[in-house]
Amino acid sequence: MAWLWFILVAVFVLYVILKFNQLVSYKHRINNAWSQIDVQLKRRYDLIPNLINTVKGYVKHERGTLKELTDARTRLMSGSMTDKAKASNQITEALKTIFAVAENYPKLQASDNFKMLQEELAGTESKIAYARQFYNDNVLSLNQALEQFPTNTIGSLFGFRAREYFKASAVESKSIKVDF
Repeated sequence: MAWLWFILVAVFVLYVILKFNQLVSYKHRINNAWSQIDVQLKRRYDLIPNLINTVKGYVKHERGTLKELTDARTRLMSGSMTDKAKASNQITEALKTIFAVAENYPKLQASDNFKMLQEELAGTESKIAYARQFYNDNVLSLNQALEQFPTNTIGSLFGFRAREYFKASAVESKSIKVDF
């Protein structure tokens, strides 16, 4: 009879260890995914001054957009994950505005430097989108595990908490009206 209790306790302990390790794995995947987002945000951060300097000479009356881009860039490198996400969304919107305004300046559009920066930023935006998706997939795994029994009990016992998804800004979520 003692052996039976010993086996049951051992199985229970092994189960708790496996679930704990699963939660730790999810946590590290999320941290890794956020680091990948951070790498791409840093890359975009480094490209923005070159874009601003290229655009400044052509677009004199768009100082507000350039200032907004510069301010969001500054906020991007400091603050919490939520602050960085908000700054990233603001940068995305400011870049869209700059590229839209640039269409009114044929000399700017013809500039090799501007074209190169535009291509690099577009590639970086794609990488950021992929990294956000990877992050959200890992958050989904952790959050699901923390809601399922008995992992939710083990998670709360060891202090694991659900994470927030990386969300699109309100502007990015609006439907786009196309007029021909």
